[in-house]
Amino acid sequence: MMKSTSSTNLSLKLLLPLLASIMALSPLAIDMYLPAMPILAEHLATDMPMIQNSLSVYLFGYALGLILFGPMADKYSRRKMVLLGVSGFLLASLLLPLVANIEQFLSLRFVQAFISSAATVVVPGTIREYYQKDTAKGLSYVSMIMMLAPMIAPSIGSVLLVAHSWQLIFYVLSFYSVVVLLLVAKYLPEVERKKIAGTKEISFLTRYKIVFSNREARLDIASSMMISLAFFSYITAIPFVYLTVFNVSEFSFSLLFGITVFALMTAHFTNTRLVAHKGSRKMLWYGLVLAVLASAALFVVNLFELPLVFTVICILPLMGSISMVAVNSDALVLTKFPEQSGTATAVIGTLRFGIGALAGPILAYFYDGSALPFAGLMFSSVLVVLLCQIIIYIVDKENREKEGKST
Repeated sequence: MMKSTSSTNLSLKLLLPLLASIMALSPLAIDMYLPAMPILAEHLATDMPMIQNSLSVYLFGYALGLILFGPMADKYSRRKMVLLGVSGFLLASLLLPLVANIEQFLSLRFVQAFISSAATVVVPGTIREYYQKDTAKGLSYVSMIMMLAPMIAPSIGSVLLVAHSWQLIFYVLSFYSVVVLLLVAKYLPEVERKKIAGTKEISFLTRYKIVFSNREARLDIASSMMISLAFFSYITAIPFVYLTVFNVSEFSFSLLFGITVFALMTAHFTNTRLVAHKGSRKMLWYGLVLAVLASAALFVVNLFELPLVFTVICILPLMGSISMVAVNSDALVLTKFPEQSGTATAVIGTLRFGIGALAGPILAYFYDGSALPFAGLMFSSVLVVLLCQIIIYIVDKENREKEGKST
């Protein structure tokens, strides 16, 4: 049994921006220092591939942190875990400008990501508790607010780099984490867990077993994984597709990327308006049907090497529909496990980042100098999601028929 308590009566309108600010830690840490990579390589006397590896190190550390802290979020104080995660992120951010070599930089980036996951892993569970059946609505609101971070982070990094140095980027991250830490300490509600008499303590591994033992949840988790592969395919390939294949300018690339982020935010806003009335499963299907059509069109457009405008027209609805599938599949998983929401979040996050890391190698293997491998991978990923959801639909229909006969 869980009960929400707080010294402050924090409304949902204020809680969601607070949770979004916590979730924004990683996007800011990933994107703000991107413009400084060449200068970092020079300062640390290393090459660009080593600096670029710091992104992989960060994602790896974050995924490992989710595995550890996910089950802990179901057992211990969520508020204290957020304080731990943000404090650790703050300390690592303060130490990063002081590094003398690439080994120290990579080590601190790993620590920064690993410890910060203690804060972010509790956010979906907190949303689930307050929104219950409307979890997807809450997740969409948080995602919509959080998307401002990756959209503006590279620009902020560039300004800080010109104004002072790459070190200032991490000091600004430190300042941001101090603000978040103070807001969390003052406003984040606590959740009291009262153990029901006669129930046994659930072990670390048992919590994972509970999540994976649910067949429908496994299929929704697989859906979340594969739609994430499609998303990371876009993130990985789109600079090459726009800048190299279609030869657009850097300014045009920034504009096209910004329009896509706007499409993502529009999809999340639409989901918040409709999901309470339609339900997460139906909204997932709406997004999935659009994703199948848009990804098929994207594949055909690049198969026949049509002009850039056709690719853009396909990408905008595709990315919006992908975000709708992702947020609703996550919500469907979380609502199945009210007492293991942290573990479920860890499973989703770890598998999502894990399969996302495969996008680069897959695209490299099928590289042919065109945008076709990128379009093909997105289309294939969406088709796997469609297969998972068809299986859920068939099994659910069979179960309803059996229940109807038994009554």
